[in-house]
Amino acid sequence: MSKLNIKPLADRVVIIPLEAETKTASGIIIPDTAKEKPQKGTVAAVGPGTKDESMTLKVGDTVLYGKYAGTDLKLDGTDYLIMRESDVIAIV
Repeated sequence: MSKLNIKPLADRVVIIPLEAETKTASGIIIPDTAKEKPQKGTVAAVGPGTKDESMTLKVGDTVLYGKYAGTDLKLDGTDYLIMRESDVIAIV
């Protein structure tokens, strides 16, 4: 992973979404048109938090987040999601 030039503010995190599944458990190949948006990713950057709440997440954590959470961003050919820490459901 290259150096990320994004510094999120307050309680926001930058996440690199994992690739969508290409095969089912039984071996059926999923076409591009039927792939679902991934809901799992790796934390790339973390903001400093707010004065009332410190950040729980840290860089490198693998997390689960809501299907429609965050804002999509493409930077240097890599897809990122920027969202609030409260949009993250769990650390895996």
